[in-house]
Amino acid sequence: MRCPHCHWLGSRVLDSRPAHEGKSIRRRRQCESCERRFTTFEIVEEKPLIVIKKDGSREEFSREKLRRGLIRACEKRPVSVEKLEVLVDEVERNLREHNDSEIPTREIGEMIMERLVDVDEVAYVRFASVYRQFKDINVFVSELEDLLNRTQDPNEKHERRESGEK
Repeated sequence: MRCPHCHWLGSRVLDSRPAHEGKSIRRRRQCESCERRFTTFEIVEEKPLIVIKKDGSREEFSREKLRRGLIRACEKRPVSVEKLEVLVDEVERNLREHNDSEIPTREIGEMIMERLVDVDEVAYVRFASVYRQFKDINVFVSELEDLLNRTQDPNEKHERRESGEK
């Protein structure tokens, strides 16, 4: 490994340990020439995931793009960045376990929505409105009704009906 200080090619490993939840190895090294220390990380090279967009074009999966979309959907909502990171990790792990190198955006969107509905219902509706491209208010209302039917237990519905709510 080339030393970042003197650019000498030889170094020795002083310490190795797992990092980033076992996804990489952190190595502490010492240059054989200048004896300065530096840190390197070793990671597995994963095959790229290719996303097939609605128009048929293809692009490499972007974890950052997924994160930005979720942050936008959760704007001004009580959802922590840590919770969103967990969601992004789950979706990416699921995609990589899928064993296909190409995956349609439709499948990615569904994976996100399955998880987001449990995190924050308002964020779910925001995400769904962009992802599903609601064309009119009726489709939007229909999605809200589906969400209400999924999230309410039968006793709650009964109590709401008795009080005059739908």
